[in-house]
Amino acid sequence: MTADHRLVPDLTTTPSGRVDAADGECQPRAALEARQAERLGLLLRSLRGRNGFYDRKLAAAGIDTDRLALPADLAALPFTTKAELVNDQTASPPWGTVLTEPLDHYTRYNQTSSTTGRPLRWIDTPQSWQWMLDCWKAVYRAAGVTARDRILFPFSFGPFLGFWTAFDAATQVGAHAVPAGGMTSAQRLGLIETLTPTVICCTPTYALRLLDVARETPGSDRLSAGPVRVIIVAGEPGGSIPATRDRIERGWGARVMDHHGLTEVGPVSFECVEAPGLLHVNELEFIAEVVDPDTGAAVADGLQGELVLTNLGRTASPVIRYRTRDLVIRTRERCACGRTLARLVGGVVARADDMVNVRGVNVYPAAVEAVLRSIDAVVEYRCTVRAKGALRALAVEVEVAPGGESATTVAALATDRLREALGLSVPVTAVAAGVLPRFEMKARRFVMESQ
Repeated sequence: MTADHRLVPDLTTTPSGRVDAADGECQPRAALEARQAERLGLLLRSLRGRNGFYDRKLAAAGIDTDRLALPADLAALPFTTKAELVNDQTASPPWGTVLTEPLDHYTRYNQTSSTTGRPLRWIDTPQSWQWMLDCWKAVYRAAGVTARDRILFPFSFGPFLGFWTAFDAATQVGAHAVPAGGMTSAQRLGLIETLTPTVICCTPTYALRLLDVARETPGSDRLSAGPVRVIIVAGEPGGSIPATRDRIERGWGARVMDHHGLTEVGPVSFECVEAPGLLHVNELEFIAEVVDPDTGAAVADGLQGELVLTNLGRTASPVIRYRTRDLVIRTRERCACGRTLARLVGGVVARADDMVNVRGVNVYPAAVEAVLRSIDAVVEYRCTVRAKGALRALAVEVEVAPGGESATTVAALATDRLREALGLSVPVTAVAAGVLPRFEMKARRFVMESQ
């Protein structure tokens, strides 16, 4: 493996690193938005009389799709929420009524990770599945992944949608896709050394976990000197948290490329080579709005709000104006890469559902992660929120890397930095190595306890 092969290639760009101006991702925004409006009109007409969920929903809102003037009337369409979809599946088990095609046309099943409640089941036809694969190809193009790459998928292939679509899309771009489910972390490290993949797809947490396991064996630089040059991460906000991505990049000697999507929506955004920490929304396939989480009113670019998405090609099981609960800051300035697609500054900043009020202070898990990952000696952590009467208290446990500063010193440093970042006194306790749980998929480091 030569040094040049470890550089990030992006064969869809010009030698300057910019996307070719003829690419659809670089078209003027007026043309892009006109095309979105046309496709949304086609989608709404295709659902009429075929999709029970949206037939009822649009009728209840008094919407006559023939009279809509898009995109101006987009805000007249009602929001869709996850609670509505879950209730629909409860009333019409197991799939609900959001399906546009006859049931025997559906060939794929996935479900949400249920981190915030009951899992949401989602099924797709081959056509809708292919649309999602095409969305994932945009992720690969932006990351410079091509048919020359070998991609390792170090996770168990359960009903989680994200990496199934990533795997299938990898084979369609001609890359060598390697499944690594049903293996221990040590076995996966052995597979990396044997097969020399150039790309890994995983959660930020698991990229860090593999680093920890690698350090437990001889040759602590085995990953930083290895073949992997790109790590595409998803499932958690860590890929856009500077301290977390820096720790991954230093440990692996590879570039982190962030991505995000949702089971019920599809693969939404991707990072480009030119602008770390900003996620392009694939507006060729999605309409993205940013609204006030409380009022639903539109929020100006540069201000934080809730991301609302409409997918334009997943017609067999679509969502229209779906409230993701993801908090973002949007910019529509042209990127240095040449794309005119809207970007999310800092990726998904937080999730509205994850916010916890502790003694009058709103605390988001991503903010705590940003602090603790900036301390190299913190190997793993867990946050526990306990109810104390009408108030909540937050406590943090950390595992400290051996051979460096004392556990007491590290815990005191974490306490100081959390107080500075959150404006809140948070007790931090150092625990023995291996006490805290490890995660392969989405990490659950915030534990809610009640008296």
